[in-house]
Amino acid sequence: MPKITDHLLLPASTPGTQRSLTVHRFGQPKARPKAYFQAALHADEWPGLLVVHHLLRLLEQADDKGGIRGEVVVVPVANPMGLSQYISGRLIGRFDFESGGNFNRNFPDLSGPAVEACRELLAGDLVADVGRLRKALVEAARQLPRQRELDSLKANLLELAVDGDYVFDLHCDGESLIHLYANHRHRRLAGELGAEIGAAVVILEDEPGGNPFDEACAGPWWKMEKPLGRKLPSACFAATVELRGQADVYDHYAAQDAANLFRFLQRRGIVEGEPGPMPQAIHLESPLDGVDVLTCPGAGILAYRKRLGDRVEEGEVVADLVDLLHEDPHAARTPIPSATDGILFARMAEKLARPGQKICKVAGVERLAYREAGKLLED
Repeated sequence: MPKITDHLLLPASTPGTQRSLTVHRFGQPKARPKAYFQAALHADEWPGLLVVHHLLRLLEQADDKGGIRGEVVVVPVANPMGLSQYISGRLIGRFDFESGGNFNRNFPDLSGPAVEACRELLAGDLVADVGRLRKALVEAARQLPRQRELDSLKANLLELAVDGDYVFDLHCDGESLIHLYANHRHRRLAGELGAEIGAAVVILEDEPGGNPFDEACAGPWWKMEKPLGRKLPSACFAATVELRGQADVYDHYAAQDAANLFRFLQRRGIVEGEPGPMPQAIHLESPLDGVDVLTCPGAGILAYRKRLGDRVEEGEVVADLVDLLHEDPHAARTPIPSATDGILFARMAEKLARPGQKICKVAGVERLAYREAGKLLED
């Protein structure tokens, strides 16, 4: 079936500033399995934008041959609001200027409305009940408030994605290796995706906190279990895929990443074709509360002793903070050690740091006592 493109209007925040979401659809509407992709919900994170460009080419070629078995929905620019946030020539893109909130936080939890809509309709047939719950989740998203532009943006993205079998939210870090976040209930799928895309780290969440987009899509399936009094499948695999760093916007990377994601779709039966042998996994699997987020103890310049991908031992110094105004240059350095054994996989791009700033991440396999469940995500 030919590709369908929609343009979903968002309410204008001020006169003359109306924006829209562009949505591409491939395959048969409502066919299964359904995959959903979006890029740059944090609008200052650009690698996913070029990856989606290459992925759309692959999907169009498959669609021209009738090779889309399920449905694939792609939002190439998930945050036109953020893309307008230029200040003195620099794009901000991460926080809503009106509310101050992170664009990838505080998505609505649709589990309650879906439960109320389906409580008396579930018949014990697992396939049919999953279908009813998916429809209820979409309807709950459809009923969300949309008066404000940000509310409309979030409601539209959830309505497009929440009934997906596979949801991919494409992000990046300041400077990083490829890594991804997914719920621990999807450990096997997360491992397969990590192997496919060449991830260095696969981070498994339980309660990340902050209600990010991936949790808003996947989370209803285990949140609905208790009020419904029955076991449900974790029917939506949602992953936040971090495509290296902000500056890693290159055609060769993007084409490679798109091809890897396309092969994942082939392995899951969404797109026809032979993906070839599964790549050997190279990633470290880490619980989210096993990731040490190193904090800057003061203001100054960061001088890293470790590079991305380096192994780090507990207590080993990852970086020095250099106090630029210290009277004694020999005493101007404060070491910043790791609290875990693991891999340095991400760090902020800026090297001028402020007190309390989160500067880098080391993924380990042991849970860290200082990490609090439900407060694990950093803005």
